Amino acid sequence: MSAEPGSGPEQEPEYLRLNRANWDERVPAHAASPDYGLDRFAADPDHLSGVVRFDLPRLGDVAGLRGVHLQCHLGTDTVSLARLGARMTGLDFSAPALETARGLAEAAGAEVDLVHADVYAAPEVLPTGAFDLVYTGIGALCWLPDIARWAAVVRALLAPGGRLFLREGHPMLWALDESHPDLLPVRYPYWEQVEPLVWDEPGTYVAVDPARPEFAHTRTHEWNHGLGEVVTALLDQGLEITGLVEHDSAPWEALPGKMVADELGEWRLREHPERLPCTYTLQARLPG
Repeated sequence: MSAEPGSGPEQEPEYLRLNRANWDERVPAHAASPDYGLDRFAADPDHLSGVVRFDLPRLGDVAGLRGVHLQCHLGTDTVSLARLGARMTGLDFSAPALETARGLAEAAGAEVDLVHADVYAAPEVLPTGAFDLVYTGIGALCWLPDIARWAAVVRALLAPGGRLFLREGHPMLWALDESHPDLLPVRYPYWEQVEPLVWDEPGTYVAVDPARPEFAHTRTHEWNHGLGEVVTALLDQGLEITGLVEHDSAPWEALPGKMVADELGEWRLREHPERLPCTYTLQARLPG
């Protein structure tokens, strides 16, 4: 299954054009990265992504649920949820990412529908009120300028009694200046701002082949969303918060040189990790 984004390029805001170009270009490097480990899905029929594996104690039984993974990128979490028995749809604004996700699903023997659209256009291309599970993984919300609008999308997609499952980078982590050698200074906004944080970064967040050509699309627009803002946006849509856990770890080295990885690939501060929430898992339910 496929669908085109809800609006043509001429109507797209600058942030969407810049961010899509950035993600499109990085797809081949991400697909080849050992951090995503796409080949392990074909080699091991029980293999799950690290993000899904980490949250298994909170995720519970998803067998038979109709689920949608918003901003699914390469589809590793989407395929993992399908392997747990959910009937999954993945949605992303990057066509090259969806092509890679389609190949991953075929290699893994997973039946997954993939839909091409910006997350805000999801209710235009997906059946509304039809999903038992709306899933969003690490590093998704920071690309969205309006958390209230995102919560309205979640509400539109959920069936009565359906639930949202979100694991995301903690807004406290996003507010830190990672470049300081010794301290953890708060430099960037904790709460959502109208104007984006504009970044110009030549690399990416996973290990890639150092011999690859340099990336040409390096400029992005991003936003932070305070934990209270996320919770309030969902409450305003009539959802009930059923779980909220803050974690001292993240599935990537978010603060280079200051973190150490455990046996599951989760990174936390080398010294006194209790100082910093790095990610959180939030669950909410639409009353039935």
